[in-house]
Amino acid sequence: MDNTAPDQARAALDAAASAQRRVADEVGLPRGYWWAMAAGWLVLGVIGGVGPAWLITVATLAFGMGHSALASRLLDRRRRTDQLQVSASVAGRRTPLVVIGMLLGLVAVTIGVAFALGADGTDHPGIWAGVFVAAVIGFGGPEMLRVLRRWARA
Repeated sequence: MDNTAPDQARAALDAAASAQRRVADEVGLPRGYWWAMAAGWLVLGVIGGVGPAWLITVATLAFGMGHSALASRLLDRRRRTDQLQVSASVAGRRTPLVVIGMLLGLVAVTIGVAFALGADGTDHPGIWAGVFVAAVIGFGGPEMLRVLRRWARA
């Protein structure tokens, strides 16, 4: 190590930083989590479309508490697969905030789509908005989280 040139040291540090970024990009939630959340979103849409107000309230609170418990447990382990577990400094401490922000954004999209469908005269716009957002979550959840984590530098 005594005869290490500055350009060799820089290249080694860059390689280490690149490897750390690749590992951090693997942090996320398993695919099953996203499909479970999509199913819950769809159930909430159906309950919101045909259920009484008290059931909508209870179901929304239950979904929120269940999601909070599951997501925090999965994020605490900082692994998407059983292949790797990384430290919080590599995983990024802002990932839970990104997940919360993503959920709030999905709620806003659901409401916006429901209003648009309702204005268009669609029957049960809340259900169809729930179907739309559930499909987005199920098919694109991991990719959305990956992009949002990158944007937030989490």
